[in-house]
Amino acid sequence: MTIEPIDLHHYLPGIIGCYLVETEDGPALFDCGPTTCVDHLKVGLADRGLALTDLRHLLLSHIHLDHAGATGTLVREHPGLQVHVSEIGAPHVVDPSKLEASARRLYGDAFDALWGELVPVPAGNVHIVEDDVVGLECFPTPGHASHHVSYLDAQGTLYAGDAAGVRVGGGSFVMPPCPPPEFDLDAWEQTIFEIERRAPERLALIHFGVYEDVEAHLATLRETLGRWAEWVEDGMDEPTFVAAARHDVSQTDLDLADEYDRAAPYWHHFRGIERYWRKRREAAAATSP
Repeated sequence: MTIEPIDLHHYLPGIIGCYLVETEDGPALFDCGPTTCVDHLKVGLADRGLALTDLRHLLLSHIHLDHAGATGTLVREHPGLQVHVSEIGAPHVVDPSKLEASARRLYGDAFDALWGELVPVPAGNVHIVEDDVVGLECFPTPGHASHHVSYLDAQGTLYAGDAAGVRVGGGSFVMPPCPPPEFDLDAWEQTIFEIERRAPERLALIHFGVYEDVEAHLATLRETLGRWAEWVEDGMDEPTFVAAARHDVSQTDLDLADEYDRAAPYWHHFRGIERYWRKRREAAAATSP
């Protein structure tokens, strides 16, 4: 069995992909990328003998724009497309205005070139995921985002979104993408355990590709997650963290530090982890006598 991502060519090849998935109710797409990549998505579908209108379902891991930004655009072109998303994510698919406002604050003038238009999805097309979604096991995988879910098929492929990290260019480094505002160290450590407990045969990553060294991959993810969280907890500032994270990647993948940065910018990680520890400290101070 060969499973390959549809490369969405987000500026460069090998940065954002999505997956064609066969389900008990016809072809589905796992994640869809941003609106800026819709033309590449259609080319990838055509290479597999399909048009957008042949798809029955869109399975979303979470609603971050690199994974789900094109959802409304696709449904506008294909009104029969059924969208599956977590309960937390569903309202933001129906009305993406708050999501867009938050992303515009983060990305500023780069927003439109990066992500393009966000289009609301009719509520009738949106389905809140349960344990079974068109024959795939679906389970919560928070840590990167509170509303993140992953899908496991009967052949052992885990469509992992960002829950199993970032690994680009065929590299061996596994990066935990930690953007604000929802990074949660404890939740992500539990997610890694839940993935290991299900013992998938392979991991299908949006950033980027399919990997079968599952045990080693998840061990590396856990180690990096703990190390980066400790750096920030110990007081490392953003410029120092960015340099240290880049060096961390280059220790195993010397020529891929820029590619990892494009897939999940180093400054994202610092800001998500810093916010996590700051909120923890604030909560502790609020409950102390």
